[in-house]
Formats: sequence, structure tokens, C-alpha cells
Amino acid sequence: MRVLVTGAAGFIGCQLALRLLAGGHEVTGLDNCNDYYDTRLKKDRLARISGQGDARFRFVKGDLADAGCLNALFSSERFTHVVNMAAQAGVRYSLVNPAAYISSNLAGFGNLLECCRKSEVQHLVFASSSSVYGLNTSQPFATRHNTDHPASLYAATKKSNELMAHAYSHLYRLPCTGLRFFTVYGPWGRPDMAPHIFATAIARGEAIKVFNNGRMRRDFTYIDDIVEGVTRLLPVIPAPDPAFDPANPDPSGSSAPWRIYNIGNNRSVELNDFISELENALGRKARRDLLPMQPGDVEATWADISDLAEVTGFAPATPLSEGIARFIAWHKEYYGL
Repeated sequence: MRVLVTGAAGFIGCQLALRLLAGGHEVTGLDNCNDYYDTRLKKDRLARISGQGDARFRFVKGDLADAGCLNALFSSERFTHVVNMAAQAGVRYSLVNPAAYISSNLAGFGNLLECCRKSEVQHLVFASSSSVYGLNTSQPFATRHNTDHPASLYAATKKSNELMAHAYSHLYRLPCTGLRFFTVYGPWGRPDMAPHIFATAIARGEAIKVFNNGRMRRDFTYIDDIVEGVTRLLPVIPAPDPAFDPANPDPSGSSAPWRIYNIGNNRSVELNDFISELENALGRKARRDLLPMQPGDVEATWADISDLAEVTGFAPATPLSEGIARFIAWHKEYYGL
């Protein structure tokens, strides 16, 4: 495969690029390397890929919102597959800088869809999010559940990506698959996420802010399991569902070559228990500042991954204790804490 990985300097994009190269594929990485968080981490991730000395990897610095950049890239390369991991991430940041989400997650994704259409890409796989389930409280979350009530603008943009991809799939027969990621963690993870924030504070003896008094539950999914799932799905090009009933439509399927899957650990863990695992790995107790829920947050996430398992045989293989231990080992080495 000749694969474009957008967001290649990001947490998931970097790990995916490494995995695809190891599998013998050609990879072009695209990233704008913005300063939403520490750019040093992004540069070091890219150095991990380029440090392999693999001539099958090429990096292009560019922005999805720059249609000219994307058009030039697709004109110079004949990608067979595209994986979109680029986005303005973060639920809480969307409350203070909504324009960044409109530009990257909506306009940028629209540009990418258009380039994929013109280039007749065989398969577009794009990152969605568990946040699309919003105010839905049915557990575990299944792709057949309603997702019409997002609790944040970030969630709304991810839901919009699913709808935009479906329109292109329906109109132009562009095969598209969306993956709803559930709380990804592990080495080289984002510093704006709870594992990094908590680990850093605990190591320094500082208090951590624990919202909803630690009773929130998340389906924490280790990075290697995520990459395994994406890699398995990439060659599985969706076809129209012959069982699709327009009088009673299934939200996860379509008469177009389009699919939506959850990708998670298939287990919901209370935040207090997650913090306890961090304490065990660090050998230090956390000072917990218990606080109420934050705007935009949801109480619990839990992925029903049965559809993805049926299609690809995917099954998460990393227990939380093992994943946390690996994350903390990397965190100590990288940050010297």
C-alpha cells in the first residue's frame, strides 16, 4: 500500500506510520506541527520515524486547511490508502478556541475528502471519537446507538466528519471507514491528557485535579492495541451493506461503501482506579483535589467492539496495569522525572 498518514507527528499517527513501514508499505506523513502542545515532542516523534533510515517514508509539513498544499501533495503522489489522524484535539480546548476546530476538523477534513475523491483513493480511514456518543448513557456504547446529542464542539466536529464522509461515499462511491477511538494512552502520548498530567504531578508531589470526584469511567485503550486495530482494518475496504434497510436505517452501516466502528479496550475503568495504577507504577501516592464535573465532559465511556472484532478479529491485548507500567517507564526516561 502507498499510504498517506495525516497527523504523522501526533501520538497515534506516529505509531501507525512506524507499524506500516515495518509491514513493508510506503508511507507519506503530513502534519502542520502546530503548538497546541509541546512541539519538541512532535519533532521527537518524527525523528523516531525518519531515524529508521527508511527510504519508503517521506514527511511533508502542511495543513489540512490549506487546500493548495493538499492538492499539490495528491498530484505528486498516487496514494492507495489514506488514514486521517490529523485534527484539533481536546474536548476542553474546544470550549475556549472553537475556531481551531472549525478550521482543522471541518474545513480541513472537507479538503481531504475532495482530494481522495479526485485521486480515486481505494480506502479512507478516519479518526472519529467516543465523544460522539455525547449525552447518550446506554452502556456499552454501540455503533447502532444514537449520536445526535454531542456535549462539546469537538464531539460535534467528529460527528460531522462521519456525516461528511458518508455523503462522499454515497455520492462518489468513495470507500470510507470511521473509527471511534476510546481514550488512547501509552508511551509518546499527548501531554494535555490525564495520564501525562497526573503522572507529572504525582512525581513532583503536586496535587492533581480529579473531576467528578474520580467517579468518571473511561475505556482506556493502549496505543499498541489501537494501532493493531487500524492496521487490520486498512485493507478491509467497505462495500455497500446488502442488508441495509432505508426504512429502518442502521447508523453503523449504509447502502454506500461506508462503515463506522468502535475501537477500544471493551472495559470501563473508574478514574480513581486508573489513578491507583499510576500510583503503583510510580511508587508514590497522589494528592487528589476532588472537583465536580467539567462542562463538555461525560460521565462514562465503554466500547462495544463486537463489529470490529467480527470483521478483523481485533481483540485488545494489553491489561491496564501493563500499559500503565510501560507508559510510566517511558515518561520517566523522556521527562527525567
